[in-house]
Amino acid sequence: MWRRYLTTRISASGYSTLTRPRTSKWWDHVCPAPKDPITSVTEAFLADTSPHKINLGVGAYRDDEGKPVVLQCVRDAETKIAGSDFLESVSSAVSSRLVEESVKLVYGRDSDVIKEERFAGVQALSGTGACRLFAEFQKRSHPESRIYMPDPTWSNHHNIWSDAKVPERTFHYYNSDSKGLNFAALMDDVKNAPDGSFFLLHPCAHNPTGVDPNEEQWREISYLFKVKNHFPFFDMAYQGFASGDLDRDALSIRIFLEDGHLLACAQSFAKNMGLYGHRVGCLSILCNDKKQAIAVRSQLQNIARAMYSSPPVHGILLVSTILSDPNMKALWTKEVKAMANRIRTIRTTLKGSLEQLGSSLNWEHITNQAGMFCLSGLTPEQVDRLAREFHVYMTLDGRISMAGVTTGNVSYLADAVHEVTKFGHQA
Repeated sequence: MWRRYLTTRISASGYSTLTRPRTSKWWDHVCPAPKDPITSVTEAFLADTSPHKINLGVGAYRDDEGKPVVLQCVRDAETKIAGSDFLESVSSAVSSRLVEESVKLVYGRDSDVIKEERFAGVQALSGTGACRLFAEFQKRSHPESRIYMPDPTWSNHHNIWSDAKVPERTFHYYNSDSKGLNFAALMDDVKNAPDGSFFLLHPCAHNPTGVDPNEEQWREISYLFKVKNHFPFFDMAYQGFASGDLDRDALSIRIFLEDGHLLACAQSFAKNMGLYGHRVGCLSILCNDKKQAIAVRSQLQNIARAMYSSPPVHGILLVSTILSDPNMKALWTKEVKAMANRIRTIRTTLKGSLEQLGSSLNWEHITNQAGMFCLSGLTPEQVDRLAREFHVYMTLDGRISMAGVTTGNVSYLADAVHEVTKFGHQA
């Protein structure tokens, strides 16, 4: 009735809404968002038609031919779950199994926090989703708190905590002169931060620097955190990629456990299982007892419910199947080690190629750093020249994704880097 009345009134006025719609200004004030520095690199790479182009911005693993990898353990898991009923009735059980196996992976199968069920764990949309859940939980449970992040850190960390309205501070981490850890300045910042502060830490394969504290340094960091009553939040995006050993890459977290810390950990299986598109992750928060863990978990579930309700079950089932099957997990462990070894080998090759070209610069940091990334020391001007003249793409801070370097392009890359640095200096 109303629609007929409105049509009559509009028709009587001499025009139709179908031919002359009223201009709406609901979104006139909306401006384009700044481009993400990593996706911008990929866009530039895809637009380049050169056969020699190299993408060193991507953070996902590639094989020695530069192609994405589907691990054999994943193929086996796909076969095992084929024909499964992906129904609502099974999603809760699958999620619980994912959490159970994930926390064993990071805290240790025989850890007391697992035996005593002192952890609040929920499945998440990969590492980004796990970080976002924790940032929101931090804001709600400690509304006056801030987060201390290493300088530098993964660029999306800033977006995540900003979106949760958590104020951010940075602490010293990378020494641009030594291209290693600025440990003394890091410890000063931890000491000078207000007691009871939240800190974001990379347990291994730091992104973007590839620089990790050694065992002794982690123990000193843990001790000072205990003295200051700081809360450590670990973003575990690359377990296995630093050393090729899953337990060794979790050493930092287990040191904090030994020292009696409560902590939280975001886990991602995007890289170490090659499941980037499945968005499988886990967030776990350690608590004083089981009762407290149940309360915290209920709050995390409440936050997730309002954000996305629940994640797809297929990727979760893949990961939980691999982790809970001894044979599949053994195969996965072997494949992770092979990926880490390839990256270590290509680091050695790139360093050796630059030295053979007669570069006067010191490239030791390429092999001293670990994991997916190498902070090369190249300046923004040199990075820009690499893209313009040599079709080599990386983020402006000079971060190289070592997974993008292969035996087929490493010589070309070394030539290009040598060319742009021979008359200048690294940052």
